[in-house]
Amino acid sequence: MIENKNVVTGRIIKGIGGFYYVKTDDAIIECRARGKFRKDELSPIVGDIVDVTLSGESTGQVSKIHERKNFLIRPGVANVDMLVLVSAAKSPLPDMLLIDKLLVIAKSRGIDSVICLNKTDLASLDEAQNFMSVYEKASYPCIMASAKTGEGVGEIQKLIKGKTVAFAGLSGVGKSSLLKRITGVDLETGDVSKIQRGKHTTRHVELISAADALVFDTPGFSRLEADEIRADELWQYFPEIASLKGECKFRTCNHIGEKGCAVKEAVDSGAISQSRYESYTTLYGRLKEIKDWERKD
Repeated sequence: MIENKNVVTGRIIKGIGGFYYVKTDDAIIECRARGKFRKDELSPIVGDIVDVTLSGESTGQVSKIHERKNFLIRPGVANVDMLVLVSAAKSPLPDMLLIDKLLVIAKSRGIDSVICLNKTDLASLDEAQNFMSVYEKASYPCIMASAKTGEGVGEIQKLIKGKTVAFAGLSGVGKSSLLKRITGVDLETGDVSKIQRGKHTTRHVELISAADALVFDTPGFSRLEADEIRADELWQYFPEIASLKGECKFRTCNHIGEKGCAVKEAVDSGAISQSRYESYTTLYGRLKEIKDWERKD
């Protein structure tokens, strides 16, 4: 095979206004995407591995999008290894349903998740440990952290090393301050994460190299929805429920109060957290209402 020296492979690290910035081994190339992607209803997104056909020393066209390991939408990112879910111990209090929804989405996309409880300097040890126990029972790695004191920062840095990582969390949980501690980059105010348009400053998605990892700087993932998941498949995205597969009295058990349900028995015994089970039943009810033709898959 004859090598085409005008084609290089790299990763999209930023996309703004129809331009994509692709990092290769040697340079960052400013690109447009070929029209064929619009025809195929496929758009390049940050994190994509792509082929670029060069038109100049540092310009070109995205000519091929390599197969994605996974992707998330709103904001769009691809090929994520790990999702770090940041919650605050206080101010605001943890939103358990949101955390559980994001964990379900990550699990359904084959993305590993880590629970990070920030602002532990504002809470008692018992309060922090009670929160952590909910997710430790579900076999998720859990880290207590404080952007103020630096607690947990080294542990997070070890976990994300060599990975492509997205951080998620509601406004006010201290995600930006924690990221600054972890990466050494001020993602909230730095030029890497904002562009100026007239009087307005617009956040966009960017993939940055920091802390021996690739970190998505995004406006946030709190808007992600689990609409593409079917209600009767939801159980497999709750690890503690999936571990009880086959132990219910009836094979068709949906774990919503059926007789002989091993999951409900585990909740009653404390082996499964009550809040996790409440999230499961709430999400199940929402997904049950979605018709197949309304799904986003």
